[in-house]
Amino acid sequence: MFFLKIFLLSMLIAALGWVSATENVITCFGRVQRLSCDTGFISVQSAIYGRTDSTVCSAGRPHLETQNTQCSSSVPLISQRCNGQSACEFKTDDLGSSDPCVGTFKYYNTTYNCIQARLSMTCEGGYSTLDCGNNVIQITSANYGRTDRTICSEGLPSRLTEDTFCFAPDTLTSVVSRCNYKRSCVLEATNAIFTDPCVGTYKYLAVSYFCRPAVTSVTCEGKSATLTCESGILQILSANYGRTDSTTCSAGRPVGQIKKTDCYATNTQTEMTKRCEGKTSCVVPATNSVFSDPCVGTYKYLTAVYSCVLNEGFAFNRLASDSAVKNNREKYHF
Repeated sequence: MFFLKIFLLSMLIAALGWVSATENVITCFGRVQRLSCDTGFISVQSAIYGRTDSTVCSAGRPHLETQNTQCSSSVPLISQRCNGQSACEFKTDDLGSSDPCVGTFKYYNTTYNCIQARLSMTCEGGYSTLDCGNNVIQITSANYGRTDRTICSEGLPSRLTEDTFCFAPDTLTSVVSRCNYKRSCVLEATNAIFTDPCVGTYKYLAVSYFCRPAVTSVTCEGKSATLTCESGILQILSANYGRTDSTTCSAGRPVGQIKKTDCYATNTQTEMTKRCEGKTSCVVPATNSVFSDPCVGTYKYLTAVYSCVLNEGFAFNRLASDSAVKNNREKYHF
């Protein structure tokens, strides 16, 4: 299920034109694996440890160590370690992966995309603002901890930056709740929000995100609004059935029907969310029977601001790996 979610997310990101390259790296056990993007940031699609081919990493190895080609296990730690970075490298025998086939010489096979996301880095104790202007924020990855010795290291003793396997397991959930589908948000890089994943290490908050377009739909009273997403699902940002200016949907209407400009149906947002959110399309009549009549005698219209967002069930591929990373840190004392 984990890799199915990653695959579906990959397909959606590719459809939106956010992928600049797809790479595959195979590294023999004990060697250094390096992932890098000339442009964009890493999004790991799959990371496998084991052996599925008898010839890969076989030089100098006895036949008994390479004959088992039905040996594989996923390594979510690589996703946690590298997502959202432009380059990432690690020594494979430092990952502490469990052995899926004792006696077989294994290798790491990692496939990743380079995605065109924005990246925000905030040193511990600092604040950052994610701002998408008139568009809305879509978080793709986040980590509070340390995966690189050089970031946020100026003037610090080496002991504060040497732990590069440092991940706060609640980071993504916390950042998503603060920022997703908003036009801007402020994030603080602090242990009080994310807990301290590695006491004694100076940390930073790394967040990658997209700015998704926000679409405004206006439908005159008596007609039906059609909201559609070619990719992703509908997220209702704001909505009102009523009238807030005298020009919209005013053609051929007497002054008495358009002069009131402080008309709001209080159930608009709730009704639009119920009928549209989480779907790829919806049709909603702009009528009093749906929203009630907030201003009798005024000719009204339905305004809906929405975005097409990645499906929550697939978008945040690192959520599934958070608990695994925590278990790995406890087991192998990262």
